[in-house]
Amino acid sequence: MAFAELLDRAGGVGLFQALQVFTLFLPSVLVPSHMLIENFSAAVPSHRCWVPLLDNSTAQAGVPGALGPKDLLTVSIPPGPNHEPHRCLRFRQPQWQLLDPNGTATNWSEAATEPCVDGWVYDRSTFTSTFVSEWDLVCDHKGLKPIGQSLYMTGLLIGSFCWGLLSNRFGRKWILNLCCLQVALANIGMIFVSHFFIYCGLRVLGAFAISGIILTSGMLLVEWTTTRRRAVTMTILGCIYSLGQMALGALAFTLRDWRALQLAVSTPFFAIFLICWWLPESARWLIITGKPEQGLQELHKVAKINGHKEATKSLTIEVLMTSMEEEMASAKGHRSVLELFLVPMLRWRTCIMSLVCFSLEAWTYWPGPSPPSCSVSWAAAQPWPASRLCLASPYSSTNWSHKADRAPPRADPTVTLFLCPDWQTLRMVFAVLGKGCFGVVFSCVSVYKSELYPTALRMTAAGFLQSVSRLGSVIDPLIRMTQHSLPLLVPVVYSALPITSGLLLLLFLPETQGFPLPDTIQDLENQNSRPRQMNRPFLSDPLGRDHAILTSSLEGTEVRKRSSGLFHGQNHYALLPHL
Repeated sequence: MAFAELLDRAGGVGLFQALQVFTLFLPSVLVPSHMLIENFSAAVPSHRCWVPLLDNSTAQAGVPGALGPKDLLTVSIPPGPNHEPHRCLRFRQPQWQLLDPNGTATNWSEAATEPCVDGWVYDRSTFTSTFVSEWDLVCDHKGLKPIGQSLYMTGLLIGSFCWGLLSNRFGRKWILNLCCLQVALANIGMIFVSHFFIYCGLRVLGAFAISGIILTSGMLLVEWTTTRRRAVTMTILGCIYSLGQMALGALAFTLRDWRALQLAVSTPFFAIFLICWWLPESARWLIITGKPEQGLQELHKVAKINGHKEATKSLTIEVLMTSMEEEMASAKGHRSVLELFLVPMLRWRTCIMSLVCFSLEAWTYWPGPSPPSCSVSWAAAQPWPASRLCLASPYSSTNWSHKADRAPPRADPTVTLFLCPDWQTLRMVFAVLGKGCFGVVFSCVSVYKSELYPTALRMTAAGFLQSVSRLGSVIDPLIRMTQHSLPLLVPVVYSALPITSGLLLLLFLPETQGFPLPDTIQDLENQNSRPRQMNRPFLSDPLGRDHAILTSSLEGTEVRKRSSGLFHGQNHYALLPHL
């Protein structure tokens, strides 16, 4: 009996799992808001230089009353590239000759202009305030805005790696609560800062903690969910992320001030910090790391919530130690990130999954067409139906084969990038279809990568792979910078990456459908040696417990195997005398 059967004794799927999903719904729905909030808080409103004739009531006193604001704007601000008022220049002196009907736009020279030495005036009809308008990150200072976003992506990258290691050492629940508190403090602190670089520092701290929430919330769901319900649970989590993106657009439409918007998406994390304390620590992790007594307590807690109080008597420390003895022994010493590359089996899995995660993240930012006046809510909605479709698809991870669905999307972004730029409608169709494929792949990869590593290294591997994926978002702008000099580089790269990673995954990584989460290296070997004919879904009884019985007669011995909808590979075979 391995941990899958221990979990089955504690109720399998019941009230606890439902409450856990609902609890983790709260941070998961807000995480996308923090990752995308700069689409609104860093919006660049229309602006022009501050000039006395228009913005100083004292200077306006000497202006003839016949002149309206449009005339004053003409004599104060030179025309820009689009024949609109220039955003970064103003006339040193009013150019009254431009009001002459016979005058032309060439009656002034560059020498008559100067930068916006007195500041800017911003259009506040869409957003009453953004940090761009507050700290004047326009014109000569517009390069500071991308620096802030780059620092944020760096915080996500470093956080993914660090929290993966720390959660393997200190536990998933403790890290989740710490990250929720850090997000609340760092992001609310941004509201009170008066300098852009202090804002960037707090933003990096927030990004660092966001990575921890993404990692630990997903891993707690995976490690407390039975094999057949795991894909469904993670797909629900993916839909929650999409819901959070759509909610951000609606919230930004209501709150037009960036500080109010920041406060609205950050304050709930204080409540989430308190609510998440009821969550049990991963019993699987506790047992593997040599804390069986604490793991047994968490199993008893789950059993009581699921209404299986009798399990608190049958699940004893002796039963637990006997069933998990081999897993606990084999897990000793496997804690370093170097193990991902020193063990040959893990090395191949890590290299291939690194390429898959990198290409998936890079493809997220692929330079496809965007619909005019497209809001973040519209774009976020595309993965939503696709993620739900993943549940019902006959080839999805919940019904048949896991691996086949987990290759990154190949055809849609490739076709879209090579289509003629004049075919905007067709390009838009493929762009939306590609976004839908991303929703499917996101759900599949989130499940598959957790099934490729043993418990002692699962969070380390998850953190490492997420860090590699963040490199995709960092390198993506560099690739797009070559569009003018090397126009074919972008479509080639964005097509070759997903196709190559998908083929490598399909050909060289094992199928994991029907297996429990592996706890040891031996479990991983069982995945590779599993007979192909066993890749069939198991039947479920009315109680939701999955059983497979294999009976064969071998030289007077009957081999019987009963497992919770899976072949675990150890502690399952009972040799009975043939009667």
